[in-house]
Amino acid sequence: MTQKIVIKQLAEEAEVRELDTVFSRTYPWYHPGHYDNRYLEENRQGLRITLIAKVDGNVAGCCHLLYRSDYPGFAEAGIPEVNALDVLPAYRRSGIASRMLQALEDIASRGSSYIGLGVGLYRDYGAAQILYAKRGYVLDGQGIMYKNRAVAPGQTVAVDDDLLLYLIKDLTKANKE
Repeated sequence: MTQKIVIKQLAEEAEVRELDTVFSRTYPWYHPGHYDNRYLEENRQGLRITLIAKVDGNVAGCCHLLYRSDYPGFAEAGIPEVNALDVLPAYRRSGIASRMLQALEDIASRGSSYIGLGVGLYRDYGAAQILYAKRGYVLDGQGIMYKNRAVAPGQTVAVDDDLLLYLIKDLTKANKE
């Protein structure tokens, strides 16, 4: 039986509560209340786009497009950033991440020639690293960042979710292929 996948923009308080509940039940590291009405308000103000993926009516994942990145390399260049792309474990390897990325790329291409994202460096990010490379994302050339600051040679940093490489995609080339 074919599952019905729907991707839509966050628009209601009930959806914020649903995301918070689902993430709280799914991930031990998730802090309840992380998804709050601030995300909804930022969507309404045009500061961010939050997409929710649902499969047969159940939350399967979500992601964000930040029009003003916290990463200085993107902020200075006016490159919107894909942020916090997450597909729940039960729905992984079903094309949902690619569909959400495509939707964000389409949205970003209306006002930007580029889109960017940060990806973690440890094993948990392996599938994402492969996905981004397959979708045409390339290194931005600024090296490894920790909490959005360049890691200097010889510097010691924690290998955690704040240790990232940033990637960019030229949306003008993607649209010509």
